[in-house]
This record gives sequence, C-alpha cells and structure tokens, in this order.
Amino acid sequence: MSRSLAHKITMDDAENPSGSTTNGLQDIEWRISDSPVDYPDAIEFMEQRAADIYAGTAPETVWLLEHPPLYTAGTSAADDELLDHTRFPVYKTGRGGRYTYHGPGQRVAYVMMNLKNRGSDVRCYVHDLEEWVIRSLMQFNVIGERREGRVGIWVRRGAPSNPASREDKIAAIGVRIRRWVSFHGIAINVEPDLEHFDSIVPCGIAEHGVTSLWDSGITATTTDVDSVLKETFEEVFGRK
Repeated sequence: MSRSLAHKITMDDAENPSGSTTNGLQDIEWRISDSPVDYPDAIEFMEQRAADIYAGTAPETVWLLEHPPLYTAGTSAADDELLDHTRFPVYKTGRGGRYTYHGPGQRVAYVMMNLKNRGSDVRCYVHDLEEWVIRSLMQFNVIGERREGRVGIWVRRGAPSNPASREDKIAAIGVRIRRWVSFHGIAINVEPDLEHFDSIVPCGIAEHGVTSLWDSGITATTTDVDSVLKETFEEVFGRK
C-alpha cells in the first residue's frame, strides 16, 4: 500500500476473512441532516451502523451532513500541525489522515458500505471515492484532480506557466474500515469560512491552500451538492 493511500485509511481487522459477506439489503439508505450534527453523535451512529451492516441487519448508508466548527485528528496527525489548540474543539478520530476542519458550509458525506460485496479492494474503494468527488465537481464545471503523494482532491488556480498559479484543496478524504465495512468518507468545501483552516496544517500539507466552490465563483448550495452527489454516486458505485 502506498504511503499516500495509507494516510487516507485506517483498517481494523480488515484482513480477517470471517464474517458476513452479504447484507442481503440491496438499497442504499440516504440520510440528510438539515442541522449541524455534533461529531461524537456522528461517530456513535457510524460505529453502530457499521456493526449492523456487518451483521446484515441494516442497509448500506450514505449520510450527508454538516458539523459545527471543529477539528479532527486522524491516525497520522502530528501535534505541531494543530496551530491553535483553543479555537475550536479537537477530536481524535480513528479515520486515516491528519488534521481536518469541519464546519458550516462544508458538505460531509459519511459512507458506510460492505466492501466484501465490492471486491474487498480498499485501493479501488478509495479511488471510487475520489472519482465520486471529481464527477460531482465536474457538474459545477470545476475540475478536481488527484495528486500523487497528496490526500484529497485539488483544484488548479491559474495557468501552470503563471508564476502566481497554485493548487488548492477543495475536498478531503478519510476512511476507516472495520471487518470490511467502511465508514467516515469525504468532505467537500461548498461555502465554509476558509479562515477556519488557518489554525491547522490541513492534512499535513503546508505548501498549498484550501478553496471552496464559492471561492471558485460557483454559487452552489448544499442542496445542489446533495442532488449531484446522489446522481454521481450511482454512476460510480452503482446499485449493489
């Protein structure tokens, strides 16, 4: 597994071949929260839903939500990448990756799926999450790209030949896998306060910036993004 891929993922007993291989439930359950969800409540739900998917008693689930302003520290987070310990609450989390900001104006999509039904291929799953984001951004005429050695999806600002050109991160990806069931997922910057990223080194990458749809001149709403995410999810993952 490459270094960059390892930073996106935490695997708990993912190599254990025992356990459920199908949940017998064909439809994805989509949950959309209209008000901010506290981070501990989201973790509690994902933990339980992942266990239920493994047991075959609940459907695979995609949960679209926002959090109040907060920082999360993934399994690869370094202490010196948290620049201000007092600005917002900080939560240590079991997902792969480093420090990430969540807050209003950012659409988080937590994806809970049984990867044994999808080839038990973690690399392919992460690639599909990236593709999901890229296709969703394309619906707003924003070109999102992968970058070798960098986690997340990136937007080029200006022509490469322009000395002032740069690349900014528009979406984060962090995954945890337990008994081949995924949780955590992606976060797309729709219209967050970008200054809130200033108190961390986002995903451990100091030499590049952070952007959003609105910062790119796209006046999309979270409702617009939700609609596109549902449409492109079917394109990438299909119905299993």
